Amino acid sequence: MLRRALGVLAAAGALLLTALPASGAVQPLPRAHAHNDYEHERPLLDALDHGFTSVEADIYLVDGELRVGHDPEDLRPGRTLQSLYLDPLARRVRHGSVFPGNRHQALQLLVDIKNDGAATYTELDKVLRTYRKMLTTYHKGRVRPGAVTVVISGDRPRELMAAQERRYAFYDGRLSDLGQGDPGLIPLISDNWTNHFTWRGEGEMPAAERDKLRQIVATAHRDGQRVRFWATPDAAGPARDALWRELVAADVDHLNTDDLAGLESFLRAHDDRREAA
Repeated sequence: MLRRALGVLAAAGALLLTALPASGAVQPLPRAHAHNDYEHERPLLDALDHGFTSVEADIYLVDGELRVGHDPEDLRPGRTLQSLYLDPLARRVRHGSVFPGNRHQALQLLVDIKNDGAATYTELDKVLRTYRKMLTTYHKGRVRPGAVTVVISGDRPRELMAAQERRYAFYDGRLSDLGQGDPGLIPLISDNWTNHFTWRGEGEMPAAERDKLRQIVATAHRDGQRVRFWATPDAAGPARDALWRELVAADVDHLNTDDLAGLESFLRAHDDRREAA
């Protein structure tokens, strides 16, 4: 009996340790977005340990579960949005905040719906309701900030979301939504870099493309929206660094990467240079 009790206590302690930082408070990086975060060894937790303030999870609705994975063959029972993301985040928030020592820094959880948009979102809405105390929410035209902001990407049921009087998630817009000014529904504008820019970090960025990038960001920021691009170069090297430098100079809000350590190193070095200037 005693051995069983000790086993339960040990398991509980291990669970708590996975919900909290491995060592000390990590300074959050407001621009760092973990693309396909669930493919890392420790989904969510590796990103948080590197200071990332935005993480992305792909979900499928299968047998009533919101399973996480890139492709259908990757899905496993029990490997859900709740077990990998929502439950660990709820435990951290109960202990103070997502980022210990920084109660004002929220986390963006970008949820990419991969199948049956309306049905998956309807189930997701039910799930999110049980985590509402930690979430940024929308109610009758007002947004109440929370420790975690859920943004829906992928197969997004826009009309369904827009019609909700109360929401626990927001809509990931595209450049075609730019200038519509509805941060209560669309706080984020995301798009494929290669659909709008020819420059990939080699040589000088064309002046017309630099101007276009900065105009996009200025318009979004005017309307209270943030900007993210995916499909940017992500192989370590001068081209990636050059493109990241242009994104930071243009004040793009989220830099997209699968390389957690690489982006952390880049952003911390950039911040150090700025402080030294």
